[in-house]
Amino acid sequence: MSITTDPFAVLAEIEAKSKALAEGLPAQEDVIELWNGIGFSLAGLNFVAAMGEVVEILPVPRFTQIPGVKTWMQGVANVRGRLLPIMDLTSFFELPQQTRSSTRNRRVLVIEQGDVFSGLIVDGVLGMQYFPVDSFQKDAPDIPEVLRPYVSGFYARSNERWIVFDTTSLVADSNFINVAQ
Repeated sequence: MSITTDPFAVLAEIEAKSKALAEGLPAQEDVIELWNGIGFSLAGLNFVAAMGEVVEILPVPRFTQIPGVKTWMQGVANVRGRLLPIMDLTSFFELPQQTRSSTRNRRVLVIEQGDVFSGLIVDGVLGMQYFPVDSFQKDAPDIPEVLRPYVSGFYARSNERWIVFDTTSLVADSNFINVAQ
């Protein structure tokens, strides 16, 4: 057996051994673009609000009732030194109330858009939800008429519909901003 001292021959031999022992590259997987948001329930329906629209989620805090306001305006809470108006979305939309046993599951979605800083009471928070962008559907049939101005469509996943709730439309609504009785 002869030992090759030619540097080029040595490199060619190393290359041949490396190619013989090399494993193939992993198969390239398709990348799916995802949309994400905060899932919540309201009157038995599943909703999702875009991540950037909800700044915080809280248990329903103690609040002070304010006289002379609409019934869906629950009051004002002090949250870390800021006054947070607390609004009940179920009452605002005049949707059927859930059973009494679910009141401990209720949460407040805190939204802040421009000068509007508000807490929206929902029946429950269902965590972060992820949907393939291409599963979005613009037309959302069977949604109560009162909700339509605040819905931009829905995502379908595993025989479930997640209605996309648009908090920007809610904040722009003069009925929501004007809480005086």
